[in-house]
Amino acid sequence: MNDFLESIIKRDPAAKNKLALIIAYPGIKAVFFHYMAHKIWNYNFFLIARIISRLSRFLTGIEIHPGAKIGKNLFIDHG
Repeated sequence: MNDFLESIIKRDPAAKNKLALIIAYPGIKAVFFHYMAHKIWNYNFFLIARIISRLSRFLTGIEIHPGAKIGKNLFIDHG
């Protein structure tokens, strides 16, 4: 997670520090939820993974299907 946040700070001039990223960026939260949901999806707990995905959508407005394979440092800006 630390490498993920560092990569965003390097690429986004508005990102000042890690705490601000975690608190203020919904894309960060959506990607974090996706990582959890995807792990659970890969263990064939599809319903639990979908519930996490829907919770993420409710909290952030961003939905990533739990079966989706995304890159290591995906950054959703202005999600």
